[in-house]
Amino acid sequence: MSRRYIIYGAGGIGGGIGALLQRAGREVVLIARGAHLTAMRERGLTVRQPGGVQQVAVAAAAHPAEVEWREGDVVILTMKGQDCQSALDDLERAAGVEVPVICGQNGVANERTAARQFSHVYGMLVVMPASFLTPGEIGLHGAPASGLLDCGRFPHGVDDLITEVCADLTAANFSATPDPQIMRLKYGKLLTNLGNAAGAVCAVESDEDKEQMRGFMRRVRGEAVACFDAAGIAYAPLAEINERRAEVFKSEDIPGIPRGGSSTWQSLERGLGSVETDWLNGEITLLGLEQGVPTPANRALQLAAKQVLSRGAGAGALAMDELLALESALS
Repeated sequence: MSRRYIIYGAGGIGGGIGALLQRAGREVVLIARGAHLTAMRERGLTVRQPGGVQQVAVAAAAHPAEVEWREGDVVILTMKGQDCQSALDDLERAAGVEVPVICGQNGVANERTAARQFSHVYGMLVVMPASFLTPGEIGLHGAPASGLLDCGRFPHGVDDLITEVCADLTAANFSATPDPQIMRLKYGKLLTNLGNAAGAVCAVESDEDKEQMRGFMRRVRGEAVACFDAAGIAYAPLAEINERRAEVFKSEDIPGIPRGGSSTWQSLERGLGSVETDWLNGEITLLGLEQGVPTPANRALQLAAKQVLSRGAGAGALAMDELLALESALS
């Protein structure tokens, strides 16, 4: 069976995965939108890496309905959590419920969302420093490997398909290991992503700001761990994720592309009008409600992100004092 990868939401992460899979000889279709789609159709995808720049000719579509679906197709979802449900609805109408769906997104809610509709759902741990600020161009900062992309069935297990996918990803210069407890890794990765909004919305300039942010993030992650423990959720400790990352790659500079910040920071810089905070910190506030665990720091980050969006402001628009005042009011 000929395997083809449909990368749905082909920004920095999805575009990078797709481009490197294609470069390794796999067949790929990228689904994107707007100016990014136009640029890829006109001149291909510009992939900038520490070792150089390459122009990759790609097959690009605007919608799942434009894809001629066939046996052997595998979908890798890489859009943000806030866009996932509508994307899955479009995918089901175009491809049916049997197409394998791999959730290569931050957070832990996308797999549950997909599993309500699709028969074969997989999780993918994404630890991959990528930049996407200009249509048609991405930066992949990881070297020597481009990222860490372990995969497994949702909610647990591995099978022949995901083992084959991991082999293809490894051939494309990623580190990808089949893991039967993939959600344990994704809950561990969530601990790192809980700081995305803080680094995006807050201006951290003085030494005092930096010290306050460190304390705030200890509280954010402490709330998450308390929620996981109360709910009996297994999660990989931060040290485990960080050690694995250090074994696989370092984040290196690319001339002309600053490594500016998280995916949330990039969304604000690009003026997209939405961020995925409700699917990251919001996961902790929801768990806190269910388990009776207070989560004022995580809720403060949700509100802070909403404030910045409502102002139409960019990254760094909120003072550290404003964030701490929100947390205090919720405590």
